[in-house]
Amino acid sequence: MVESSSDNQKNKASPRYITSRALLANCHPKIAEIFHYWNRKRGDRRMPSRSEIAPEDFVSHLPGILLVDVEGLDRNGVGIFRYRVVGTEEVALRGYDPTGRDVREGFFGPSLEDVIECYDYVRREGIFIYDPLEYETPDGRWRDESTIFLPLSEDGDTVSQIMVYSIKRDSKFTF
Repeated sequence: MVESSSDNQKNKASPRYITSRALLANCHPKIAEIFHYWNRKRGDRRMPSRSEIAPEDFVSHLPGILLVDVEGLDRNGVGIFRYRVVGTEEVALRGYDPTGRDVREGFFGPSLEDVIECYDYVRREGIFIYDPLEYETPDGRWRDESTIFLPLSEDGDTVSQIMVYSIKRDSKFTF
């Protein structure tokens, strides 16, 4: 069941997304900390600007942080996303540093389609999503991942960047 921040959203979220503060009931404490930080910075606005986000305020979270630029739309109207900042844990998971690359070239997740869907939902709607997910990696390992996608805007309306924080673990789930 989708938990929505608005009863009249134009587009429905994926069934696994949580788009309300209900995420705080079950998320990892470090995800809650990042959410609270972002929420304080935005105040009564839809989202804060990048200039309001100070990495020194959440140093212990930096290894799991991504900052992704929204660079416009492709010919199908889907966002074009590029990694601006990639934390050291994210680099280690990939085995290389995707900083500066298009997300389509450097993603880590269950599929390219899934990853782009998450970013594009945040871009279109201008709201955060919490995405708890378990999936199999290309090398056959099961991952238990919880990710929060937090929109940032320079004009207060259009999403210009997305700050992402995730907790990833090898899953205990096996067949």
